[in-house]
Amino acid sequence: MQSPVSFRREDAGMPSVRVNWQVKTVLPVAFVLLNGLLLFLMATVSLRDPERHQVLIVAGCGAVAICAAVMIALAYLIQRPMVELQDKIARVGEGDLDVSVKFAKRNDEIGDLGRNFNHMVQQLRESREEIDRLHRTQMSRAEHLATLGELATGLAHEIRNPLAGIAGVIEIVGRDLPTTSPARAVIKDVRLEVAQINRILTDLLQAARPHPPDVRASDLNTTVEHAVMLARQQVLSKPIKIELEKNPQLPNVEHDSDQMHQVVLNLLLNSVQAIEGAGTIRVVVAAKKDKALISVTDSGRGISPEHLPFIFRPFYTTKGNGTGLGLSLARRIVEDHRGRIDVESELGRGTEFLITLPIHHSQVHAEDAEAAVS
Repeated sequence: MQSPVSFRREDAGMPSVRVNWQVKTVLPVAFVLLNGLLLFLMATVSLRDPERHQVLIVAGCGAVAICAAVMIALAYLIQRPMVELQDKIARVGEGDLDVSVKFAKRNDEIGDLGRNFNHMVQQLRESREEIDRLHRTQMSRAEHLATLGELATGLAHEIRNPLAGIAGVIEIVGRDLPTTSPARAVIKDVRLEVAQINRILTDLLQAARPHPPDVRASDLNTTVEHAVMLARQQVLSKPIKIELEKNPQLPNVEHDSDQMHQVVLNLLLNSVQAIEGAGTIRVVVAAKKDKALISVTDSGRGISPEHLPFIFRPFYTTKGNGTGLGLSLARRIVEDHRGRIDVESELGRGTEFLITLPIHHSQVHAEDAEAAVS
């Protein structure tokens, strides 16, 4: 428990002796009571002496006046900072965060209140500056991405037309080559490269021209199961096992089944590529309150800590044949569903992606719109 009177080292210009308000409040009351008691005792003795009786009355009135003055001074010392605090709180409510109270230099509870208020306003000011900085950064990034999107759309169309011609010529040349010609191996490699370029252009167009999800209430277990079935077709010749744990108690989730199918399949294919040799991929569908969860965990090589913060950036890839757009598109789709995607990974022990989706997408969308209006 804090002592009513304490001695402290001087810091920030504050006195070394600290007297709490409990003492300041009790002292005048005790003083009045003591004087009243003394006057009562003295008056009973001096009733036979009128002159002395008058002196005691005058002294009592003076004591009462002094106590009243002390009480008024205390009320002034408390009321004045409270009025100032109310005024500064009103200014903060209007958006002015460049305010501070002057009574913060006092060395009592009122001073503590003032210092806490000034510290709170400073934190609010710093938080608002950080929010403004992030907003400017996001707006600049959005404009930059919009420009890149227009450029990517134009380039994709310009590249895809001659690419189709190249693919046609390769098919003709491949048919005309003798079956014993060593050039057939080269033709096969060219076809693979053309397919890779076409896949990059497809991902680029999806990133440049995102469309909102067609949200409908449907079974998320079925969406995930279809993605798992396709992924299992990719590992038929590999010692990789893909396990699926569905949640029969999960209600219908409002989502775009095609887009979420794309997200889960992309995560599964990434997990397949991360496993060297034998391994296991585990997919779990779960529910937590009003959220639906999809977990994709693999026993692959993991992601190094220096790469982990950047894996959702467009065109960022650690794979030689990757486009660097898959995870970026996955995060955009999940965020368009008002959800989030998180990742945890450890080198040599595997990676886990966790998708969190609202079960009622429309309700979350309405709440976001109402918050934006307010």
